[in-house]
Amino acid sequence: MTPRSVYRIPLTPVNGSRFQPTGFPDLGPATFSKPTAEGWVEALHVESPQSMANRLELTTWDTATGDQPEVLAGLPYVRVVDPTGGFLTSSRLEAHRLASAYIMDGTISGVAGRTVLPGLLGIAKDQAIDHRQLARAICRLDPLSLVHGVFFAQKEWPWQPKIARAVTCFIDAEDVRDAVSGGVKTDSVNPRVEGESQGTAKGYGMVPHQRLEFTARSITAYISVDHEQIRAYGLGSAGEELLEALVAYELASLFRGGPMRLRTACDLQVVEGSEGALGDIPTPDAATRRVVAAIAGAGDLLGPVTEVTWSRATGKG
Repeated sequence: MTPRSVYRIPLTPVNGSRFQPTGFPDLGPATFSKPTAEGWVEALHVESPQSMANRLELTTWDTATGDQPEVLAGLPYVRVVDPTGGFLTSSRLEAHRLASAYIMDGTISGVAGRTVLPGLLGIAKDQAIDHRQLARAICRLDPLSLVHGVFFAQKEWPWQPKIARAVTCFIDAEDVRDAVSGGVKTDSVNPRVEGESQGTAKGYGMVPHQRLEFTARSITAYISVDHEQIRAYGLGSAGEELLEALVAYELASLFRGGPMRLRTACDLQVVEGSEGALGDIPTPDAATRRVVAAIAGAGDLLGPVTEVTWSRATGKG
């Protein structure tokens, strides 16, 4: 297997030509200048690596049932519940995955998560981290944290281990132009806000607004899969196949499973006739068969679903 697989997949809006990029605090749309063979052009960061990691991981979760899809049965993850057993979140949904504050501040069998996890991960004072043991421990808890990365930034621990992303994906647009529009929130009952009328801050009155979208000559999803990092975990052939199968499942689900609705006004799909750009990304059916077989073959690399109890009242389980 090659050390790394790289994909550049052309995308286009499902309807029309306008799209809305991600926005960043105190920045708004992330525009930048990009060098091309024809000179510098205005470009736009449509979706960040952090966001795309979350979107890829979301393909392993069924929001309607609040659990992973049946085809992934047998795959471990951490499930966070309230004191009554009601579902709150999981390591698949949390931005920090296994390092989520809900897991750290919750309890596992009555013991605080931040107290239990160092032992599970093999972290001890005055001992170097055994990275293979760390990877094996993470795999038993939730192997997706080996695919998309996790950083245990716990100052009270003797070490703060970090796993980099094995899959990096982002979406950029090239040669972009502003598409400015607007609208108005109407109030057919109380359009004026003078005098005794309630103000617009309360949701009354007529409120005009501006909307900034973009058009682009091209939109591209850039993907890099680091197979060498996956091999370096030392999980053996069954573990490597599990992680590679999960990567294939996520990519197939997101890029071959139909349009990607990133936001209300950002609904993208792969450009028709771009089969070559998809490369060896399998069909969703083939990816599903592969991941089911990989889970069955992973054996003792996989632990059970771990339940963490978190209480809103104290921030502790």
